[in-house]
Amino acid sequence: MDAKKSTGFKLSVATLAIMNITAVVSLRGLPAEAIYGPSSAFYYLFAAIVFLIPTALVAAELAAMFSDKQGGVFRWVGEAYGPRTGFLAIWLQWIESTIWFPTVLTFGAVSIAFIGLNQHADATLASNKLFTLIVVLAIYWIATFISLKGLGWVGKISKWGGMIGTILPAALLIVLGIVYLATGGHNQMDMSQGFFPDLTKFDNLVLASSIFLFYAGMEMMGIHVMEVDNPSRNYPKAILIGSLVTVCIFVLGTFSLGFIIPAREISLTQSLLIGFDNYFNYLHMSWASPVIAVALVFGVLAGVLTWVAGPSKGIFAVGKAGYLPPFFQRTNRNGVQRNILLVQGCVVTLLALLFVVMPSVQSFYQILSQLTVLLYLIMYMLMFSAAIVLRYKMKDAPRPFRLGRGNGLMWLLGAMGFCGALLAFVLSFIPPSQIATGSHTVWFSVLVVGCIVVVAAPMLIYAARKPSWRDPQAQFEPFHWEQPAAEAAARKPRRRTK
Repeated sequence: MDAKKSTGFKLSVATLAIMNITAVVSLRGLPAEAIYGPSSAFYYLFAAIVFLIPTALVAAELAAMFSDKQGGVFRWVGEAYGPRTGFLAIWLQWIESTIWFPTVLTFGAVSIAFIGLNQHADATLASNKLFTLIVVLAIYWIATFISLKGLGWVGKISKWGGMIGTILPAALLIVLGIVYLATGGHNQMDMSQGFFPDLTKFDNLVLASSIFLFYAGMEMMGIHVMEVDNPSRNYPKAILIGSLVTVCIFVLGTFSLGFIIPAREISLTQSLLIGFDNYFNYLHMSWASPVIAVALVFGVLAGVLTWVAGPSKGIFAVGKAGYLPPFFQRTNRNGVQRNILLVQGCVVTLLALLFVVMPSVQSFYQILSQLTVLLYLIMYMLMFSAAIVLRYKMKDAPRPFRLGRGNGLMWLLGAMGFCGALLAFVLSFIPPSQIATGSHTVWFSVLVVGCIVVVAAPMLIYAARKPSWRDPQAQFEPFHWEQPAAEAAARKPRRRTK
């Protein structure tokens, strides 16, 4: 039984808005946009309008429509295009989060390096490939082994980690930027760039395309659509409030970094910590730098602990329905999906070893971030198009939360989200001019081959599936077109045996 129905508890608009903010906001990507100066605000607003808000509202309708059925994005896309494409969608959602781990842990390693009091020595340590590799693997495998124990307190770590490691540092960064300018600090941002960017320079749009991933994860909030009083009115209100606050945090936080660090000196992995260091030195508060570094590390650790087991649970449930070999369905004595977590850990380890071929920690960070963007955007394109298809394929299905009375609003938001995701997908293949990514051959090879391999893998697994893969105890309802056949089979009298 759904907890909501049993308790009668309802989320307020303010509570849901805060949940949206904590689920989406992350500070590690701010330096990438600070390079663009004032025009970064344009990218944030553009991505919010064409991606963030459509994602939240479209996912809300899909989540409410299938609130009593398992599968998440597998169910949404599978109902529209069939189980093969649905399996691809949830596979992409899982593998994207797997590739995301080295990037977020690289930021964690940099934060650990900046716990010292000597900025030059800290920056040198943060640029050391071996140090970063060891920290990435150590933290990830520790988090994996902890997850295998079946933690009941991960939720508390996530809550406090999000507050201490994200919300408070974001607010502090914005306040420091205001104080810096108000007390006569020199603005390092090139204000001549203006609000509107030069859209003719495609290579300059690559880092901006990664801004779409800043807003990724908002679809997860769709599961709460029926937990709000009067969802047709209050859910969009909560989404709008959460989106506005999120955009303000990103814009003001990015500007705060640009105020204190010249664009030519911005590093994707180090500038957030360097920005805090510079502000604290300006205010003669150098003692606070290690404190903020520890807070950011705590935020990273909390996020990793939450996500190590989280996305794998979805593909684990789908796998038990017959879409993954029995090897991936095995659990430990705590009921945790052991083999999936171990395979996930091996993939993270192999990706971390890309340090060997990439020219710097920063280039490794950027290329994995781009691959993550590409894979997640494929899933989003499937989700947006599936929502439109289901308006016709399942036009009479109950929709407790519906976008508009007709299909016009769904077409508008679905098409806007799809086209925005497609634009970001295309731009993500172009090597950025601001970062030394090494050989363009390596850049294109990793992205193109990475996409092909990741998309082909679930197709091969689906083609090889066998009836014996399905767990007899799996409670996974058939798709809507399968239900008549299933009901007929259930009504068919059994043949008597002699």
